Amino acid sequence: MTARTFKPREVFSPEEWEKLIAPVTWQGPALVLNAWAVIGLSMAAVSLTGHNPVVLLLAVMVIGNRQLGLAILMHEAAHGLLHRNKKLNDFMGQWLASAPVGTDLDFYRPYHLSHHRHVQTDKDPDLPLAAPFPTTKASMRRKILRDLTGQTFVKQRLFAIRAFFNPELANLPGAETIAARSAVLRFLAVNTGMFAVLTLSGHGILYFTCWLLPLATWNPLATRIRNIAEHACVETDHSNPLTQARTTKANFIERVLFAPYWVHYHAEHHAMMYVPCFRLPAAHRMLKEKGLLEETEIAPGYLSVLRKVTTAPA
Repeated sequence: MTARTFKPREVFSPEEWEKLIAPVTWQGPALVLNAWAVIGLSMAAVSLTGHNPVVLLLAVMVIGNRQLGLAILMHEAAHGLLHRNKKLNDFMGQWLASAPVGTDLDFYRPYHLSHHRHVQTDKDPDLPLAAPFPTTKASMRRKILRDLTGQTFVKQRLFAIRAFFNPELANLPGAETIAARSAVLRFLAVNTGMFAVLTLSGHGILYFTCWLLPLATWNPLATRIRNIAEHACVETDHSNPLTQARTTKANFIERVLFAPYWVHYHAEHHAMMYVPCFRLPAAHRMLKEKGLLEETEIAPGYLSVLRKVTTAPA
């Protein structure tokens, strides 16, 4: 089964659609700069306060979410939406967004486009992320504990390292094996560079407290919540492309902690995957004005999503 595609030109006027898909120039680089600026300012706050525990805790959450933001911007690059110039788009997506957090644009792009083609069908490569839900509250608590204690991070990194030396373990085709190995090398190269720069500037400890710690704790949790909110327990009508994912209303705190760069407009993204993330709020308003979101699941917040996906009996 292949999911039905949305036909925007049957819904929007030519002028409306052209505004939504206008080529991205300065906006993509500005978003990448924003992510790194927030990370840098958070590190500076921790350093200036002498690693005050409260400031450090807040920084871990903010930075962990911006690390997820880098993955979101890599996702934008996978759709060619970080810059109209393909080479610049792929360079930013690979080296400034993907490599620092251990993902790989070359590996992710075909995988993710397959997810779009087969969303919520038995051919969807992301189906295992949504299939276990609903689950029990106890199971969710265990997942959160594994994330916040670094167990999820260690498990993922150990698998990546083992697959690097034993490609058969990952059960990947040849091209994907090369991309997966490249992801490990790029991650090590970029992170070594970050550690070297911080060390030479006299702030080497910040690599561990304000980069590695968020990456190992808050980032896996934010990533899990994001994945759950997008597709778990969504009743999909394959005849309506606007029911293939969930849109979640996110307040300021949720955007700071779990939902960077408009990722919560996921139903709109699935229907119109070549609309840049910063134009998704406008797309949402336009669809709503046209009465096209009546069948779309729109959650009032992330807490409501977590309640919905933890209704399985103990």
